Amino acid sequence: MSESNTPNRNILIVDDHPITVDGYKTLLNSIKSNKNAMYHLAYNCEEAYKKIISVKNFNETLDFAYLDISIPPYEEMKITSGCDLAKIIRDCFPKCKIIILSMHKEPVWVDQILKAIKPEGFIAKTDLKPKNFSKIFLDIESNETVYSSAILEALKIMKLKNIVWGEYDSKILQLLEQGIKTINLPNYIPLCLSAIEKRKAFMKKQLLFNSGSDKELIDEAKKLGLL
Repeated sequence: MSESNTPNRNILIVDDHPITVDGYKTLLNSIKSNKNAMYHLAYNCEEAYKKIISVKNFNETLDFAYLDISIPPYEEMKITSGCDLAKIIRDCFPKCKIIILSMHKEPVWVDQILKAIKPEGFIAKTDLKPKNFSKIFLDIESNETVYSSAILEALKIMKLKNIVWGEYDSKILQLLEQGIKTINLPNYIPLCLSAIEKRKAFMKKQLLFNSGSDKELIDEAKKLGLL
């Protein structure tokens, strides 16, 4: 293979909608600097994990990763979302530029993802247009951090309401809202039950100004536009 045909970068695209994955690839492939890129496409956590490990085993690197958040999990490896995949990518390829493309733009979700991953790009799908896709990539390629308008608005809401939570606080609230019982939360978060209870009490103090039920906490978070 000649040098000109050798892939100069590896790009991972993960979304559970094949037409979306194909669309991203087409848009990325139209960018001059991606002329010789190698694309790794996946539609769920298991496929994505195996692509990541395969690239690592070949002593190559991932240069860019485009990840959706809500994708089918890989239960065997306890990989439940694009956020979990992003953490694995950070461990395996510290220099990889991670771009989150998600329908999730709720403040609690945005807060948790930014604190857990610190992505180079976080774009709400509602803000994404074919005409600005290339610019987003080129800005990130030039070492800029790019957050779309809906993501910036979500951060503003957290700040205006003076909500200061850690990564696990937001994650606890997300899981409770999904119906996960408190006793089972240690299966999803690397904290003991007593630590989780303390964090829940802290959140209730901030939102309810006193103690209350988990349902009251979730309802108040929704009322404030956080979930």
